[in-house]
Amino acid sequence: MEDQQAREKAHKAEYDAQSREIYARLQGMTHKILVMSGKGGVGKSSVAAHLAIALAARGKRVGLMDVDLHGPSIPRMLGLQGSIRPGRQAGKMRPVSHSPNLEVMSIEVLMGDKDAATIWRGPLKGGVIRQFIADIEWSALDYLVIDSPPGTGDEPLSVAQNVPQAKALIVTTPQEVSLADVRKSINFCRQVKMEILGLVENMSGYTCPHCGEVADLFRTGGGERTARKENLRLLGTLPFEPQVVKNADRGALALNGELPFNRAFAGIVDAVEESLAESARSAAEAAARAAAARKSPNGKRMVAIPVSGGKLDPHFGHCEQFAFIETHDGQIGSTRLLAPPAHEPGVLPRWLHEQGADVAIVGGMGDQARDLLTRNGVEVIIGAPIDAPETLVRQFLDNRLVAGENLCTH
Repeated sequence: MEDQQAREKAHKAEYDAQSREIYARLQGMTHKILVMSGKGGVGKSSVAAHLAIALAARGKRVGLMDVDLHGPSIPRMLGLQGSIRPGRQAGKMRPVSHSPNLEVMSIEVLMGDKDAATIWRGPLKGGVIRQFIADIEWSALDYLVIDSPPGTGDEPLSVAQNVPQAKALIVTTPQEVSLADVRKSINFCRQVKMEILGLVENMSGYTCPHCGEVADLFRTGGGERTARKENLRLLGTLPFEPQVVKNADRGALALNGELPFNRAFAGIVDAVEESLAESARSAAEAAARAAAARKSPNGKRMVAIPVSGGKLDPHFGHCEQFAFIETHDGQIGSTRLLAPPAHEPGVLPRWLHEQGADVAIVGGMGDQARDLLTRNGVEVIIGAPIDAPETLVRQFLDNRLVAGENLCTH
């Protein structure tokens, strides 16, 4: 029994350490985009690869992470024959470099044998995806593009849980069967509270190279109708282009030349950047409204922050200490460091309230703890960066604290 408890404790400590590594790694990535689809065969991986290539061509630092663990296709499309390289840190690996601004990681690169079958159950898939973030020495990135397998299974769910600030780009075709499945992807995103950048309709038509007439291979306008019905943005439509298929088969995807597909994709990249900018503006406005709403009548606050190693611990319930920092009229006063009581449901929220806290700045927190704190009159700020508690409080007082999604992963 004691051995089992020791193993569970060691596993928990390892999991928490990896979670902190994931959190820190994601802090160096400005935008995270999950490319997903409701069904296979809609060109999702092609869209993900072209998006990464296009952003890199615009001078952005891009990472492309292929989390399709059963049918990875990104390395073949990009012609990546190289292998992973050891990183600068012990136990870390560097992704494969495709171009100066684009680095790639896929299970196919790790396994070496391109025809090997991967037979894994759900928990193992989640572990691999966590390793793809924590144990890969990604550069500081402007964009992390994540290519997920079709459907709403383990892989996209693991991304939603471990990359809480990811935004979805959903790929469909005009076929009704594809549109029916894409609605499932939309509902999945809303259920896990993942923001949707918009829809891309692929294979929307074929231009005859001889007469120039456009033939509709499937239905027309399905993506636009779905986007309108679901109150989403249609980022663009892409024509069926045989040359793109040939390029993918040769491992030579590119967006140079005057193909209609290339011109259409440039418009999609513009729409993605515009959608991200709109999202950032909305988040900033929401933060400003929240800052205005939290003004205290007497200017006194008691801020509680979970701390480990002198910095915010992203896991509210498993920190070494809590820092209690008093503020008055915009100035930082005294600081107390107290060891928390044993982590049991409901204990920490009541304890924080008893210590006089009326603000809690955290990285991640469960819904029950958040509800208990709120009912006790404690304002909860979730998704704060890992930093010294005094720095976070100073940012809070100056209305400069940038908070993101709930980083509670379990």
